[in-house]
Amino acid sequence: MSIEVSDLCKTYGNQKAIDGISFKALPGSVLGFLGPNGAGKSTTMKILTCFIPQTSGTAHICGFDARTDSMEVRRHIGYLPEHNPLYLDMYVKEALAFIGAIQKIDQTEKRINDVIERCGLGDQQNKKLGALSKGYRQRVGLAQAIFADPKVLILDEPTSGLDPNQVIAIRALIKDLSKTKTVVLSTHIMQEVDAICENVIIINKGKIVADDTLTGLRSKHNNQSLENIFIELTGSHVHQAQII
Repeated sequence: MSIEVSDLCKTYGNQKAIDGISFKALPGSVLGFLGPNGAGKSTTMKILTCFIPQTSGTAHICGFDARTDSMEVRRHIGYLPEHNPLYLDMYVKEALAFIGAIQKIDQTEKRINDVIERCGLGDQQNKKLGALSKGYRQRVGLAQAIFADPKVLILDEPTSGLDPNQVIAIRALIKDLSKTKTVVLSTHIMQEVDAICENVIIINKGKIVADDTLTGLRSKHNNQSLENIFIELTGSHVHQAQII
């Protein structure tokens, strides 16, 4: 099991950001992690990636405990946060070499060439990051996330703000990466879930309200669209006609 979360809680004072959630994610698949703003998605991802500790419960990545074996967890995870942190004065190859040095990767030059090809950065590799479009910056973020060839990828809104061509390219790359990795994808774009996810978790107010395959979820809700299911399960009062 790549990811196994059991009764995970995170509280801030009297506020429960996540409240006793449990789920699993399997190798070779994309898990869509959905929820309204403030539902607990980012908090969960920060715990899984060892940025913050949980209040109670457990989270295991590739068999390692996120609280007690955080260094081992980090060795098995690649993380692309919603706001992709890049040193914009660096060149693409320079930025990747920097990541390789931090992670002490053997044959760094070969790995740089591999991830540049995998992420479609060949024509951009000698440019400064600050000169790249947002789509190519996202590709650099993905290249950094997969640089150490992790078994698990956690991606927070990876296509946010991209144009349609860029979205299609990034989705195709994520789908390709999922053949050999476990991918957890947080997004508000339901078409993205339809396009690349096999399994779906919906979290609302810190609690999981759905955990199923995409097909199974639709079957339980009279084959409604994912947008309508999301509205129903998260208690949104937005009229369906407002959903684009």
